[in-house]
Amino acid sequence: MSSKLNYLSGFGNHFESECYEGTLPRGKNSPQKVAFGLFAEQLSGTAFTAARHENQRSWLYRIRPSVLHGRFEQIDNAKICSRPFNEIPASPNQMRWDPFPIPGAKTDFLDGLVTIAGNGGYGSCKGSAVHIYACNSSMTERFFYNADGDFLFVPEKGRLVLHSEFGVLEIAAGDIAVIPRGVKYRVELADGEARGYICENYGAPFRLPSLGPIGANGLANPRDFESPTASYEERSGSFKLICKFQGNLFAAEIAHSPLDVVAWHGNYVPYKYDLSRFNVINTVSFDHPDPSIFTVLTSPSEIAGTANVDFVIFPPRWMVASDTFRPPYYHRNVMSEYMGLIYGVYDAKEEGFVPGGGSLHNQMSAHGPDSSTFLKASTVDLSPVYMDKTLAFMFESSLVYSPTKYAASCSQLQSNYMDCWKDLPITFNPPVTQKV
Repeated sequence: MSSKLNYLSGFGNHFESECYEGTLPRGKNSPQKVAFGLFAEQLSGTAFTAARHENQRSWLYRIRPSVLHGRFEQIDNAKICSRPFNEIPASPNQMRWDPFPIPGAKTDFLDGLVTIAGNGGYGSCKGSAVHIYACNSSMTERFFYNADGDFLFVPEKGRLVLHSEFGVLEIAAGDIAVIPRGVKYRVELADGEARGYICENYGAPFRLPSLGPIGANGLANPRDFESPTASYEERSGSFKLICKFQGNLFAAEIAHSPLDVVAWHGNYVPYKYDLSRFNVINTVSFDHPDPSIFTVLTSPSEIAGTANVDFVIFPPRWMVASDTFRPPYYHRNVMSEYMGLIYGVYDAKEEGFVPGGGSLHNQMSAHGPDSSTFLKASTVDLSPVYMDKTLAFMFESSLVYSPTKYAASCSQLQSNYMDCWKDLPITFNPPVTQKV
């Protein structure tokens, strides 16, 4: 059973899990030698001098220390890209992609990663990237850690079993999981194949947004986030440890599974969240609430109130409206938005935007409902409706997303995306007696 994790309500919280009672040292009785002949190792996700309430670190009590591996050698990055995203210029054009297919050849999670877009530069603690994964094979002999940033997993198809140093998390469509920077893991496929989205966060760790006038309750509740229970692998053999470092992939030989942590304590851990537990705050009296009311997690920037990257969802919910336009309004935004669809139909795009696909609307690029949605929403009966078969999301960043060369030229890119607005009617009809 997973230990409950109050992870995001404050980084000063402390959590622990052990496979055998007595493994974790207690108080000032921390031993010169760790119980059961284990090694003690600290994993720090923030600087040592970070404020206490923001300091993130965990102690791992493991069979072998992490220094035991061969020399790292650079390997091919395949379709994975990273900072700086300068293959091609960023574009103000609206972009949309069809789903990427599940590969025919044997492909694990790492080999199935495709980078769509990203932002941020080397040497800065900000930025994010959008990746798609599509795979049909489990990672059994390979392990991975990312030295560049956190991975936020958003499954769309198939269950992922994330075997990490801290234990196991299983996620499916409707769940998310975050694997922090530096944590080693491998990805198994519970259903033989899987597809989904990744937000790679180079900036401040994700946390819950401030609720402000909403008050003490609403949106994602801290008690609904879960961490793994300690679970270790004691395997010897010929394995590969893959590292993503400064945008490139490196591989090292390793003669054992690095997931050999028998106990851990701290507040720098992987976690998962069931999106159906999100407490939606929404009614449309007039105009339309900003999408910020759907924020699950935020990575803050150095500018107060402006996110490095937000994770926002558009889940099943009551749609209540009084004499007003119900779908999202036409909009130009200082933020850049990548949207994906996990299942169902998105209420502002009833055609062309499908599960597994995605769209990119960069800073100040206009977007909004397509023609058919606008016409329907302008005349529909505004009685309350429960939208129960939809789950869309958005990675929203204060930085411009530059698409990768591959994403800007692949067959999944919809060349006719902007046609969805071409039939919008001009209905302007000024009063004949009005003086200009």
